[in-house]
Amino acid sequence: MKSILKPIVVLILAFFAHAVIRRYHPRIVMITGSVGKTSTKDAVAAVLGTRLYVRKSEKSFNSEFGVPFTILGVENPWKNPFAWFSLMKRAVALLVLPNHYPNMLVLEVSADKPGDLAGILRIATPDMVVVTRLPEIPVHVEAYASPEAVREEEFSPAYALPANAPLIVLADDAYAFDNAVRTPARVISYGIGEDVNTRISDVDFYESEGKVAGMQAKVSAGGEEGFCIVRGSVGKTQLLPVAAAVAAAQDFEIPLSEALKALESYESPPGRGRLLAGKNGSVIIDDSYNASPAAVEEALATLKAFPRAKRRIAVLGDMLELGRYSVMEHERVGALASASADLVVTVGIRARAFAVPANGTEVIQCNNSYDAARILPEQLRAGDVVLVKGSQSIRTERIVEALLANSADGVQLARQEKKWKQKV
Repeated sequence: MKSILKPIVVLILAFFAHAVIRRYHPRIVMITGSVGKTSTKDAVAAVLGTRLYVRKSEKSFNSEFGVPFTILGVENPWKNPFAWFSLMKRAVALLVLPNHYPNMLVLEVSADKPGDLAGILRIATPDMVVVTRLPEIPVHVEAYASPEAVREEEFSPAYALPANAPLIVLADDAYAFDNAVRTPARVISYGIGEDVNTRISDVDFYESEGKVAGMQAKVSAGGEEGFCIVRGSVGKTQLLPVAAAVAAAQDFEIPLSEALKALESYESPPGRGRLLAGKNGSVIIDDSYNASPAAVEEALATLKAFPRAKRRIAVLGDMLELGRYSVMEHERVGALASASADLVVTVGIRARAFAVPANGTEVIQCNNSYDAARILPEQLRAGDVVLVKGSQSIRTERIVEALLANSADGVQLARQEKKWKQKV
């Protein structure tokens, strides 16, 4: 029954969402890529919201369901029939009654399987596209013929842009940049390299009261220079959304100083490199939202560079949806983990490949997040820095919750909604 109902519901949602777009004609910014979409979406919305009435995708609403939810301005009804009825009432009201509708939508879009983005593009056509990273082995590759096919689909919103429309791409990503320059769009680059429109440089950890409290960097754009601090999370990747948002601001003629001011209150979403206080005087890097090879690689680099850590611990769960690349990528990342951590804790069957003995690195293997959550708290010592990362289905946020010094900080974790908490 579910397999029959789902396509029908998708069609109904798409119909109403498309009709709303046609009625109100908001400008649409689409955020696409394999890594960093949600953070980039939040940063872009924060900047453009200084000049426009902006609505953004909530959390990671980026699918054939999530995008219509954002357009209609509703929450996920989950399995509540009354909530679905209210959703339909809301959709009809938007079409037949006067409404103060946003004049800008910032939509995060994603593809789990071939054709997903084509379906979303039939609902809404972008006026601006921001492309984040498209790595060599992207997530969801098991559903595609090749990694190239995933990258091509994730880049596809750029092909829907009108000629000379702004296409904002991460210049440090060769695939995204090379494809961008072949389109008729107006390419605006951002990144850490030298020859980019919006550049971040002098990247470093930000410290406050003698403790690491975030990331900092110099930002250059449009002949201006400024300084940004992203508080509460760590990793070079925390600064790339800021650069993308500044690049978008430049196209709207928002001065750099104004854009950076708008980003002062920006924080990375839950489970994306968040700094939390752990038991026994430890520090947690909560990167538990999801995991792909490229993202784990960046997270391990952050752990390795974390200043004044007495011991570095990498708690790594399975990386899912990698298909035939799974074994190879788990082994490759395992070698990086051994070079970056004093203790590697594997969570899940696939993650056992992370246990690469080298450089005296200790290894603890756990079957699941429940086992890790039970074992790890007694392992922590003062000065430990603990990275926790794994694919969504591994639910590594449960491990983070068990390691918190203050249980009240649990509200800052990923997947804390009632429906998620009820899942096994």
